[in-house]
Amino acid sequence: MSEQIRPDVARLVGDRIRAVRTSQDLSVVALAERSGVSRRMLTQVELGQANPSLSTVDKIAGALGTSFAALVGVHDRPAPDGVEIWSTDAGSWAYLVNAVETPEATVELWTWHLVRGDRYETGPAVGAPPSIVHVTAGEVRVLGGEAETRIGERGSARIDADQDRAFDAVTPAADFVWVVTVPRPGRS
Repeated sequence: MSEQIRPDVARLVGDRIRAVRTSQDLSVVALAERSGVSRRMLTQVELGQANPSLSTVDKIAGALGTSFAALVGVHDRPAPDGVEIWSTDAGSWAYLVNAVETPEATVELWTWHLVRGDRYETGPAVGAPPSIVHVTAGEVRVLGGEAETRIGERGSARIDADQDRAFDAVTPAADFVWVVTVPRPGRS
């Protein structure tokens, strides 16, 4: 399973990206140059025709001076359980629960449920500090580069952000909280 977001969230994010871009009087070409995301991909994202990865949306949000959390509305109206961002047919899911924004970074609080056999993969977050994973039930395995980290129930670990990462449930199911810091462009 990749880091792509749920289709309904992708459509919401696309609408909000277009709204922020137009409110800033930016063309798609200008946003593509700022974000490093192709013009074609930006157009598809805005029209809800693409399911971008979280890292792609983070690049676009950063170029707009906002964050993924702001685009999905966590700041405006945090739901008690958060906003479901990722899920699988087998029953795994991820919710963005809340976020705090500073001039330097956004700190995101996620809650996850992984079923054995599902995997969440994400690319490197260059310039980001290590994230923190705390397992509340079961056992999680995190692969990062050549390293493997196993985190048991009630255990915590720091996970380097500068390399590809993959999350698996070792037990039939695992629940964990993940705290991620996303630096703002030019401030890492």
